[in-house]
Amino acid sequence: MSRTDDICSMDATAIARHVRERTVSAVEVTEAHLARMTALEPKLHAFCTPTPELALDTAKSIDAAIAAGDPVGPFAGVPVGVKDLICTAGIKTVSGSFAYEDFVPDEDDIVVERLKDAGCVILGKTNVPEFGYSGVGHNPVFETTRNPWNLDMTPGGSSAGSGAAVASGMCPFALGSDGGGSIRIPSAHSGLYGLKASMGRVPLYPGTKDERYPGVSSWESLEHIGPMSRTVADAALMMSVIAGPDPRDRHSLPEPSFDWLETIKGDIRGKKVALSIDWGYAAVDPEVREIVTAAAKVFESDLGCTVEEAHPGWEDPYGAFWGIVALESDLKGLRRMADEYGDRMTPHLLDFIRRPWTAEELTDAVMVRKAVNNKMWRFMQNYDLLLTPTLAVPPFPVHIQGPEKIDGRMVAPFQWLAFTFPMNLTGQPAASIPAGWTDGGLPVGLQIVGRHLDDPLVLRASAAFEAARPWIDRRPPVLDA
Repeated sequence: MSRTDDICSMDATAIARHVRERTVSAVEVTEAHLARMTALEPKLHAFCTPTPELALDTAKSIDAAIAAGDPVGPFAGVPVGVKDLICTAGIKTVSGSFAYEDFVPDEDDIVVERLKDAGCVILGKTNVPEFGYSGVGHNPVFETTRNPWNLDMTPGGSSAGSGAAVASGMCPFALGSDGGGSIRIPSAHSGLYGLKASMGRVPLYPGTKDERYPGVSSWESLEHIGPMSRTVADAALMMSVIAGPDPRDRHSLPEPSFDWLETIKGDIRGKKVALSIDWGYAAVDPEVREIVTAAAKVFESDLGCTVEEAHPGWEDPYGAFWGIVALESDLKGLRRMADEYGDRMTPHLLDFIRRPWTAEELTDAVMVRKAVNNKMWRFMQNYDLLLTPTLAVPPFPVHIQGPEKIDGRMVAPFQWLAFTFPMNLTGQPAASIPAGWTDGGLPVGLQIVGRHLDDPLVLRASAAFEAARPWIDRRPPVLDA
């Protein structure tokens, strides 16, 4: 294995330690990941806007600070990818749309500020579908992002480039955002760990908040930002930096009573766990059922939990979800944009923008959301954790929004996302963790959901499952091609 492979195989925790101890320099780490990017980008298209010069300049300043004995942050020298829906001052944030093809934000998102203060080296912006209104990785502006496990398949989205970048070792972790599953979807399809913490744990601004930018200012009560990583420990480490209140986000929560780095310690023996393999109504691929059911059994056989099959009991809230999105969008601004760029916009996004939403549809969506929340909190009175498949299907071919058929049933294009978006309606903590691989070598995710605000148990359960069924040494084929 080459020196580049050695460095790119390290997790963020190890890189930070080696850079602090000066056993490897920040420049050497950055150069190794840029070399991996140069080799794989022609195949994967994970980064839509790479920033190699900025990355090397940052790495040089970190090495100089360490040599001078100056204090550096906990992520000093650790490369990171930033999803292209997350604002970056001085770096283009295109959001997969021709409407923002030349947009350079005048301020960083809060999470980017915090990662930069912690010493992270930004490698660039990672690719997304247009405005994130999709669970896959293609948009009108950039090349389509491919899955490192099979280049004909989608890596999932909307944090598509982040998933492909981390899975292929272009960076040890990346920022994703999640309004309906967009951290968990590509984590499941790319064989990664992805955490959507409780609503408000990670503050957002200007994303979802800045009224100047239609499309950027949507999804406020649904959106989360969080880590996508190859280990649970790296996700906890990133949360220790990006979480915490900020006055720019009125939804942000106070500092928690727990230490993020301590949450992954200890066992989960004695916990009562619900398994819902299909919500009682969703079509699920048979291989996904088998893999997720086997993963759930680990919670009994290895982790000492009691697992029983149970469903929260709601009807499919998919239509209501899009009503909430419409309610929180600048429809007037988006329609002006559609008038100007419509022939170059994603068709289903155009349909959403131009739909004549009624007041009753929007208020009905709010009522359905309340009903889902009420069913969920009552359901979780009886369980410490809820397990589901993250997605109803394994990765599927690029350039479609979803499969037409699942387990012999004809389905709408987005029904493969049945398990992710309800957790955005409730705001509960939810993670996707690798459950296993199909016979064809494609990753399948297990979703671990906690009670309202119980992020520590989700992380502790994730770490316990990772220890029982480790995946870190499994390499996607693109690395050996």
